[in-house]
Amino acid sequence: MANSLEKQELRDTLAAAATGDESAWRKIIDAYSYRVFALLKSKCGDEELSEEITQSTFCTVAAKLADYTESGKFVSWLFQIAVNRLRDEMRRRKRHAVPMENEMIGVLASGVKDPDLGEADETQLQIARLREAIRQLSSADQDIIHMRHSAGLSYKQIADILEEPLGTVLARQHRALAKLRTFMEYAGNEENDAVRGQSTS
Repeated sequence: MANSLEKQELRDTLAAAATGDESAWRKIIDAYSYRVFALLKSKCGDEELSEEITQSTFCTVAAKLADYTESGKFVSWLFQIAVNRLRDEMRRRKRHAVPMENEMIGVLASGVKDPDLGEADETQLQIARLREAIRQLSSADQDIIHMRHSAGLSYKQIADILEEPLGTVLARQHRALAKLRTFMEYAGNEENDAVRGQSTS
């Protein structure tokens, strides 16, 4: 995945892209398209739709770039467009997005381990627990998790997108991670209790 562009490089690249410089536009796409796609896919679970909205998002950016002045909020603006497009599409389809975990948040899978499982099976079990734990979070908490860990957005960028104070976003992220760990540990304990009950019956 390409790294984000530094502030001055991004400003220069956006200015060049606004004049029709194709290499500058390609640099922007290379730097941010995967992250936009990852966020969308983590929220809706539909790869084809995520690709379609990613392309649509960059088309919108391209159309508005000539009137855009970079003030340090390009990434927030970009992701806001993508999130709004997905929300509109979900409304159009009259159904809600089904959040899916991204391997980037696999590090949160710290539940109780089963000594009888091999490493690969344990990983799959933890991912299953993680998926279920994410489903139990509120939609607002899910958004925070997806933006931070699937799209790799900074807390400041998330705050800009959600139009909330940075401190509020940090607190919500902390609480969401704590809830995830609690849900996963509880699920692990329940599974182990069930296995022990079967072995003694």
